[in-house]
Amino acid sequence: MPNVLILGARAPAALEIARRFRASGGVASAADSVSCRLTGWSNASDASLRIAGPRFDAGRYTADLARIVARRRIDLVVPTCEEAFWLSRYRGALPDSVRVLVDEFDKLRELHSKLRFLELARDCGAGVPESAAIKTLEEARAWAGGRPLVLKPEYSRFGVHVRLYPHGMPADAPPLPLAQTWVAQRFHTGTELCSYSVADRGRLLAHSVYRPAYRLSRSSSFYFEPAPNAAIRGFVERFVGKIAYTGQISFDWIVADDGSATVLECNPRATSGVHLFGEHDALPAALLGEDMACVEARPQRPRMLAPVMLGAGLTQALAQGRARAWLRDWRRADDVLSVPGDRAPPLGALVDLGAYAWSALRRGGSLREAATRDIEWDGEELPDL
Repeated sequence: MPNVLILGARAPAALEIARRFRASGGVASAADSVSCRLTGWSNASDASLRIAGPRFDAGRYTADLARIVARRRIDLVVPTCEEAFWLSRYRGALPDSVRVLVDEFDKLRELHSKLRFLELARDCGAGVPESAAIKTLEEARAWAGGRPLVLKPEYSRFGVHVRLYPHGMPADAPPLPLAQTWVAQRFHTGTELCSYSVADRGRLLAHSVYRPAYRLSRSSSFYFEPAPNAAIRGFVERFVGKIAYTGQISFDWIVADDGSATVLECNPRATSGVHLFGEHDALPAALLGEDMACVEARPQRPRMLAPVMLGAGLTQALAQGRARAWLRDWRRADDVLSVPGDRAPPLGALVDLGAYAWSALRRGGSLREAATRDIEWDGEELPDL
């Protein structure tokens, strides 16, 4: 098995991928530009390496990657967070002999745009919401004509700044905060689902679907209920084939009561669906792009981030009078951070949280901004190095 460099080691998805490669006999090194003890303290990680933040110093970032790849004889580079965009843009800094699990930059730009992606998604077997580019609330109001709608920045992450108006936009809606194009989108009701997949040159090699049963507000989920869906898989298979996609790719969905699926947006990177693959599933082979049938994750039990479920999840359940349901959900799920034989990652996550809090105090902003500001990319042009 190969020597693997996993980027975005701050993320639970990186920890999961490191464990999958270790279980299959590979050697996984973790690298990141912020505190990444979550993965670095796992016994699945052969090394925890610090690199520059690409948003602030792209030249040093690419030099750091090239040095690590050479010294550790890396065969495969797997990004997990938005460093995927920067990795794609500066892929030329790494040897052609190294498999870098990202597609070409212009393709990722199309997928990251919440407007342009919807054009690509047409005729792939799923509903596509009616949408329009807008700059002001007045434009959004005129486009909606009193209908329910969603407003979101064209480039954003974790549901930040998303506004839901299921009863139409109120007269006192606050101004749009960001100086970028926004997307006005028809509001769809139904069950929220998320999918995560791995493809190679248009071949679907790994796939999972889950319901984000518990969330941090309207942002990241921390409880992952398996929800296999044939319509969603069919769309993903057609979509990655249509654009000949290589890499990890994730989608957000609404499934109506009649079973029809509507795709809302795309994240061309890893997401929490990676947690649904078991130790013996062929996820490493999929990431390596091997000639194989698609492996579909079908775990018997849900997965969860137990510390967050115990904190934010229990607090939400008590506030909503759902303590009994929370206890039932807690008992039937497996933690993805602390597993038998590898108990240190939750402690590492606490250390990371402290580092993000300190960064937020020093630089201003939220914990979420402190944890992602060094890798965010919002569609701006990236210069040659």
